[in-house]
Amino acid sequence: MRSFKTAILLAIIFGFLCPKTINAQDSNLGNWLIYIGNKKLNNKWNIHNEVQYRNYNAAGDLEQLLLRTGLGYNLTDNSNLLLGYGYILSENYIGDTDDKVSINEHRIFQQLITKQKIGKVGLSHRYRFEQRFVEDDFKLRLRYFLGVNIPLQYKQDAKNPLYLSIYNEIFLNTKSSVFDRNRVYGGLGYKFSKSLRMELGYMNQFFETSGRDQINLIAFVNF
Repeated sequence: MRSFKTAILLAIIFGFLCPKTINAQDSNLGNWLIYIGNKKLNNKWNIHNEVQYRNYNAAGDLEQLLLRTGLGYNLTDNSNLLLGYGYILSENYIGDTDDKVSINEHRIFQQLITKQKIGKVGLSHRYRFEQRFVEDDFKLRLRYFLGVNIPLQYKQDAKNPLYLSIYNEIFLNTKSSVFDRNRVYGGLGYKFSKSLRMELGYMNQFFETSGRDQINLIAFVNF
């Protein structure tokens, strides 16, 4: 746990102390600092918790703060059903100006995660349904996530701490503009122990008429 705390502390300090000379209006590269935790209550029940600090620029400039939690139930050894809640604070730029407006969102969601193995490659499917309360507006959204985990320097029955992580996630609205966004990610991960792994990766997020690139630093913690 000491190595985890040190890594996260250094990442946060780096994000805040780097010079913020690049205006977000002139940059399509941002960074996301992500913590994803899972607390096992027993063989069936678990608690999910998540914090994401998203910046417009690689040097920092808050785009979103996302807090998410939920209660999960293992249907089988390879499938988990979860009911969750999220709070999202978005700092949106107004037009081409340097001014921002704050948007608050409360979100209820239900999700099903299933996992499978094809040889040494692990696959993860996540189906999520969101009910979004964005200020005075109510929206519904569907998401499908397909993740691929490939161990590197693979040896049978070895720990194989180094791995490659790839995923694609599509977001679909239930109203007029059905396509919301798509995320494509590739990263390099390292398993420090059964309780901790970390990833550093690149993600492209594109919308109907625009797109953005993100550098992601992710910590996964199991208690």
